[in-house]
Amino acid sequence: MPIEVDGKIIATTASAFLEDPEEWSKTVAEAMATAEGLELTAQHWDVIDYLRKEYFENNGHQPNNRALLKEMGGLWGHKVNNKELFNLFPGNPSKQAGRLSGLPESMRKGGY
Repeated sequence: MPIEVDGKIIATTASAFLEDPEEWSKTVAEAMATAEGLELTAQHWDVIDYLRKEYFENNGHQPNNRALLKEMGGLWGHKVNNKELFNLFPGNPSKQAGRLSGLPESMRKGGY
C-alpha cells in the first residue's frame, strides 16, 4: 500500500517496505512510524541511523536483533535487552526498524 508524504505518493511492497530506497527521508520514516502507531524518539533514531549506516557503508549488511542489542548497549551506555528493543519496535526490532530505515526487506530467518 503506497504512502503519501508531503503530497507525494511513495510506492511500498506488500509488506510495507519502500520499493525504492532512494525515496527514504526522515519525513518518510516519521510517516511510516505514525501509520504503525509509533512516535519516533532519539532511541528510535539511534537504531534507524545505525541500520542505515551498516547497510550503506557495509555492503548491504542488515544486522539482526543480537547485533542491535550489542551496538545499542555500547551507544546507550547500559546493557540493552530484547524487551527494551521490542518496546521501541514491537513489530520485531530488526524488521520494523529496517522498514522505517528505508532498507529492503531482509529475508534471513530467525533474528535473535
